[in-house]
Amino acid sequence: MRVLGISAYYHDSAACLVADGRIVAAAQEERFTRRKHDPAFPEQAIRYCLHEGGIGAAGIDHVVFYDKPFLKFERLLETYLAFAPRGRSSFAAALPVWLKEKLFQKSLLVGELSRVLGKDVDWQARLLFSEHHLSHAASAFFPSPFDRAAVLTMDGVGEWTTTSLAVGAGNDLRVHREIHFPHSLGLLYSAFTYYTGFKVNSGEYKVMGLAPYGQPKYADLIREHLVDVKDDGSFRLDMQYFDYCTGLTMTNERFDRLFGGPPRRPETPLSQRDMDLAASVQAVTEEIVIRLARGVARSTGERNLCLAGGVALNCVANGRLLRERIFDRIWIQPAAGDAGGALGAALGACHLMLRQPREAGGGDRMQGAYLGPSYPQEEIERRLRSVGARFDVLSDDALIDGAAQALARGQAVGWHQGRMEFGPRALGGRSILGDPRSPTMQKLLNLKVKFRESFRPFAPSVLRERVADWFDLDEDSPYMLLVADVRADRRIATTEADDRLFGIERLNRARSTIPAVTHVDHSARIQTVHRETNPRYHALLSRFNALTGCPLLVNTSFNVRGEPIVATPEDAFRCFMGTRIEALAIGNCLLLKDQQNAELESRYETAFELD
Repeated sequence: MRVLGISAYYHDSAACLVADGRIVAAAQEERFTRRKHDPAFPEQAIRYCLHEGGIGAAGIDHVVFYDKPFLKFERLLETYLAFAPRGRSSFAAALPVWLKEKLFQKSLLVGELSRVLGKDVDWQARLLFSEHHLSHAASAFFPSPFDRAAVLTMDGVGEWTTTSLAVGAGNDLRVHREIHFPHSLGLLYSAFTYYTGFKVNSGEYKVMGLAPYGQPKYADLIREHLVDVKDDGSFRLDMQYFDYCTGLTMTNERFDRLFGGPPRRPETPLSQRDMDLAASVQAVTEEIVIRLARGVARSTGERNLCLAGGVALNCVANGRLLRERIFDRIWIQPAAGDAGGALGAALGACHLMLRQPREAGGGDRMQGAYLGPSYPQEEIERRLRSVGARFDVLSDDALIDGAAQALARGQAVGWHQGRMEFGPRALGGRSILGDPRSPTMQKLLNLKVKFRESFRPFAPSVLRERVADWFDLDEDSPYMLLVADVRADRRIATTEADDRLFGIERLNRARSTIPAVTHVDHSARIQTVHRETNPRYHALLSRFNALTGCPLLVNTSFNVRGEPIVATPEDAFRCFMGTRIEALAIGNCLLLKDQQNAELESRYETAFELD
């Protein structure tokens, strides 16, 4: 039984192919179109999934869409009626789009499937729909290593639901409780994303990264005026301060008065107030997540927890949740946002609608999230020659040694190997790597390679067997979704002058022996690298460790600001030639910047819209 899952038309469109409960392939449309967060029908992602599965259109038994558009239209209509006459202009603007594209989405999807895959299949008969948060819950539980678990999903909003609690057992999954729109933890965080001058649905991770530079001075104001949180984590927002129900912005003038001024204008300098606001909403978010988890544990008695939804990408909150030891084990869907809804829709159809058993053997069924395209060596060489690249073809051992030697020399290395990752994190398939011991690497990667804000931290990839030697963590964290502190014996003592620094001034002080991956609060967003799921990346880390005594690397996504993570060898070469990356390893090809045709260099920092 082959099921194709689709998410589309909001942001992060994606497709996923599941065969007899096993995940065959999954990819976001943005990786193919090169448009970040592309919401369009995932035509190219679908074509890839079918190619990877070795099937044609007739081989698809069912197509499942990740949410129910009729219920979304119901929410839009009821929200307008509840707030009328406020919001008349935004409702008038949205209604024609909903009538044309959303309300009749089944016929739209059938038409797109017919266009992309042909009219020989009765797509109307094969098309199914899943509820948004059920898709999230299915993406969290069914690939997890647990036979039983509580499942918590948190995001902006699906049809009506913003937070849900479900319990999974075997191939069954049942929702027990929900919190409904407009009361949303995701939208609360997005309100502060907007207010601090970042893009909603894109910049939330910037707020999380900015938070350690500030103090939670506004947390009490948030608790007193914006959100009422109960002991079990259930909450309600005071909608007098928000505009997302009726207007075109997240917050309003009452919100401005509460926090002492208008929203920060995008791309203007950050102030200490912006940092304190980020710290405050992060603190309140963590508090709500912890209370929700405690309530879930009490009400279900389950000892395992699965997480999905956009809020589950808040790795700082996840790290705190792990340290609280409310559950014995936690598993987080790496594609926790809307892209992962395609995967959850497919798995939900397999197990809940078609009652197929889960794949035997337990373990993490996401396969390290390496679910996207890969390229044979001959094809890599052909593609590189077609764009004028100059390269050496090396043996496996020589390739690993060459890349490790470049890293040990302090060079930034592009790493394009194996299957592309599914989800927002680069995990050693499409990564830019660096030496974490370098005091200048963080600044170099931010300003000269990624062309992004200087305050943003970088994550370490570390050999799983060595993680406890460097961090206050001895757990699997394969998806870079847990934050933990650098061990005290790896830190550098501060001076009185250091302690007097505030905000961004703290950025340039070395805080540990691995300063490039140590955030200003001594934390790090950790990826544990496992020989079983990524043997080549594990071998690179092992070789770097043999050269330097350091079993970890800086790992950031292979792209610049505003660009989707690279997909093809050509994408990787263009990024390589447009940035200060000094070496590039694609398959067994090693490229050095100083050996390339200088005429192929480009002004890459202006090629993409800022995120």
